[in-house]
Amino acid sequence: MSIKLAESDFQILECFPVISQLRPHLEQNNFVEQVRYQMKEGYQLAFLEVEKQAVAVAGFRIFNCLASGKFLYVDDLVVDELKRSHSYGQQLFQWLIEYARNHECKHLSLDSGVQRFAAHRFYLMQRMSITSHHFSMEL
Repeated sequence: MSIKLAESDFQILECFPVISQLRPHLEQNNFVEQVRYQMKEGYQLAFLEVEKQAVAVAGFRIFNCLASGKFLYVDDLVVDELKRSHSYGQQLFQWLIEYARNHECKHLSLDSGVQRFAAHRFYLMQRMSITSHHFSMEL
């Protein structure tokens, strides 16, 4: 078992079956291109691999803002639905915390859809706090 940053196109594509469970609108044929585009904006893709297969994936980036200073923002965090309850999510989450600390971040934050009750329980068990409401509108 290891946690790596996806660097090659092969590694990025290896993450697709897992991340598509969280983001079902994504299409495999342009997934690498989309991730590569986001990487130009600071996005990174980390994955936990067991027996040469990605079982948990996190997409994240580091930002600076007036409200929080330097922080790691988790865009995507998902464990393969067939591999849950093996602490893979917790291991990847702890890796993200260490990565943030090693990059001098003051906070780690994420947004989670209001319908994702199991994810909310997980985040609360990881000692995260609900600190704001997120508002959006389609344009």
